[in-house]
Amino acid sequence: MEKVLKKKLKVGISECCFGAKVRYNGKGFDYVKNFGRENEQFVFYPMCPECLAGLGVPRTPISIKGGSGQDVLEGKAKIKNKTGEDVTEKLIKACNFCLELLKSEDIYIYMYKEGSPSCGVYRTTLKDKRLGNPPGVLGAMLLKEGFFLVCADDLESPIKRWDIRRRLNAFVWAREVEIENKNQLYNVWHALKFLCQELDEKAARSLGNKLSNLNDTQKEDIEKYRQLILDIIRKPSNLSRIKAWLWKNYSYYRKYKGIELDIVKEPTDLRSNTILAEELIKLENKLYNEGYSFGSSPILYRGKR
Repeated sequence: MEKVLKKKLKVGISECCFGAKVRYNGKGFDYVKNFGRENEQFVFYPMCPECLAGLGVPRTPISIKGGSGQDVLEGKAKIKNKTGEDVTEKLIKACNFCLELLKSEDIYIYMYKEGSPSCGVYRTTLKDKRLGNPPGVLGAMLLKEGFFLVCADDLESPIKRWDIRRRLNAFVWAREVEIENKNQLYNVWHALKFLCQELDEKAARSLGNKLSNLNDTQKEDIEKYRQLILDIIRKPSNLSRIKAWLWKNYSYYRKYKGIELDIVKEPTDLRSNTILAEELIKLENKLYNEGYSFGSSPILYRGKR
């Protein structure tokens, strides 16, 4: 069971995060430039629900009134601009169009702009950094459909960017790898279990126990367990867990090989997030080139450069 991605990943992205000046104030942000050469791994599909709704650029800001984006979809809340104009129907239609386009292209990854009443997931307003009424309308749709969601602001952090990339690779691999029987399911879990334990140890231990007690599996059971794995991989890690598991992986390698590496600092050594990200990348590449798996980053992209 090969654990390498060779195809480019299709990624939906809020158009303002791709550099297009389509925000309500005519501004835009180029977040994807932070990937550097790793941009070659992706094919981006930019879209802006508010532009597709015919609201124009620049435009009067809109907000959710009376609930969340999910409430809007259920007819319990409205989308209005600052002048009081009701744009609910227009925005729902545009968001449905975006979702259908993503699904028609078999895209299940989306990079969103937090703070947007349309694309936001955990925040729908930028005013005073308040939460607003999350999720936004498109955000609610993407959550319901089980998309792998990436906050574009996180791409500016070297550590968060590394975490996003390795989880993205694992998510796509786990979603698309063939699993027809119990043995293949075990193999998938064996490849991803250390990553899952880092992201959510309680959920991972519980899932591991369930898998170890399996007797026979039907197709629907396999897909149920695949979904549980995917649900864990969607969850971001944090700095302390990443550092702890970097040392765990390196310690295992050092014990097995009997050699020290100068590319990994001691856990107590101070270093910037940029240096830490470089350590992670160097270790995962070294282990990959030697035929070993870096448990925290088990699936690498090795497409044509």
